[in-house]
Amino acid sequence: MRRISMLCAAAGLAITAFAAASPAEASYHLIRWQDTGFCQIWDESIPTTPWPAGYHRASQTVPTFVDALMLKDHALKAGHCSW
Repeated sequence: MRRISMLCAAAGLAITAFAAASPAEASYHLIRWQDTGFCQIWDESIPTTPWPAGYHRASQTVPTFVDALMLKDHALKAGHCSW
């Protein structure tokens, strides 16, 4: 019985170490403020919504911040967002 407990403890530690070593999956999208037209990159891992509530989602979800930055650059050049 003691061997089984030690085996379970070792397996639990191995799973915990593996989960801690894997990279976190962050995702981003653009939000556009309705009153100013300013676009902002929003990190979806933030558990709250932007404040104040005068915004809408302006892009699809992308996996990295660099991809979101490219989306914002494209939206600025196309005139969908303002500075």
